[in-house]
Order: sequence, then C-alpha cells, then structure tokens
Amino acid sequence: MSTVSGTQAAPNPFSSLARSDSSSRTTSSNGSTESNAATESRFLTLLTTQLRNQDPMNPMQNAEITSQLAQMSTVDGIERLNKMFQSFVDAQGASDSMQAAALVGHGVLVEGRGLALTSAGAVGGFEVDADADKVVLSIKDAAGLEVKQMSFAEVAAGSHNFTWDGTTQDGSRAADGVYSIGITATKDGKDVAGRTLQFGNVSSVIRGSSGTDFQVGSLGIFKYDDIKQIL
Repeated sequence: MSTVSGTQAAPNPFSSLARSDSSSRTTSSNGSTESNAATESRFLTLLTTQLRNQDPMNPMQNAEITSQLAQMSTVDGIERLNKMFQSFVDAQGASDSMQAAALVGHGVLVEGRGLALTSAGAVGGFEVDADADKVVLSIKDAAGLEVKQMSFAEVAAGSHNFTWDGTTQDGSRAADGVYSIGITATKDGKDVAGRTLQFGNVSSVIRGSSGTDFQVGSLGIFKYDDIKQIL
C-alpha cells in the first residue's frame, strides 16, 4: 500500500491551466481559438484529479476550492473579453474602410512639387511648420525658368491651398502642362520650414494588414496621414 507524506502539497491544476491558456492565446493569433467549453472541461478534470489525489490528512479547504473556481471564472471572463474586443476591432476596421471609400473621387493635397495647369487653371498647396509673415511660391516650367511668383502674408502654421489661373509674370498665359513649385517662408527675417503640396484625385482605396492606403491618381499610394487637405 502506498503512503502519502503529510507535508506534500496538493498539485495545483492552475500551473498547467496557465500554460495551456498561454498556448491557447498563441494559437488564437494563428486564427484558431480554443473553445470555452474545452477550457472548462480541462479545468474540471484537473480539479477532480487534485481532489482525488489530495492528502487525506491534509485535505483541500473549501476556501481553496472556491478560490480556484474563482480563478477559472476569471480565465473564462478574460477569454470572453478578448473575443468581444476582437469583434470591436473588426467592426471598427470595417467602419474605417467605409469612411475611406467615401474619399474616392475627391481631390486631395499631398506632399509634392508638381502643379498641373489646364484650361481651367491649377490647384496646389503648401504647408508651413510655424506662423510666417511672408510665404513666396516660385512656379517654374520644365526648363527650370520661373514663370510666376505668388506671395502670401501673415500665414498661419498648417496646410493651405491656392489656385493659379495660368497668368505669368509678364501677363501672358502660360501653356497647359506640368510645372514645379518651390517655397520660401520667413518670420521676422528668419526662415520657417515649409513644403509644397500637390493636387490629385483619390482613385481607389487599398485595405491591407498595415491599414488603409489611398491611390491618388498617378501620384502614387499614400497613407491617410499623408493627406494634408481634402478639397
């Protein structure tokens, strides 16, 4: 007949359960989550085994059993909470995609130096990192020759748009085509950091694992944060 030491601690089923729960979370990241029913069944099996093999001279107390059942309830509650949170994330992602799709066909300003002139004129923009008392835009043709200067006074920090009707410095009409723009911004005689913005139309929305991207015509693919203005 086997004997049981009076000082031997009863095995704790939660050490195995914790490892199994951690494994379950790892499996969940690969798209396969263990069911609540299986987790509860494993817990009850471990608890029953512990009760059957406990030291008859030092049996588990009611408080200890209650504590372990409470821990099981906590594990189950966390698992349910994780599922609820994932459902929320999925719903939020679908909502973001619907909002992003509403931008298709809209004109936006993104960082760039191009300025496309048509018979209707041209739309461009610029951004300054701080308030500026003067901003000067230089519009140049394909040969690098300046055809137009545009000045703006008392410009607040942020992004701004402008239009050009195609009139050059000498009053003539510039030929339709793509021009480039440069920016100089100052405040009390000191340079202010700034950059030019280019106009384009959102032609499609691309949803990937890293978020939602926007195809802006021939300008390329941009993140939402890359869009400085929606026109």
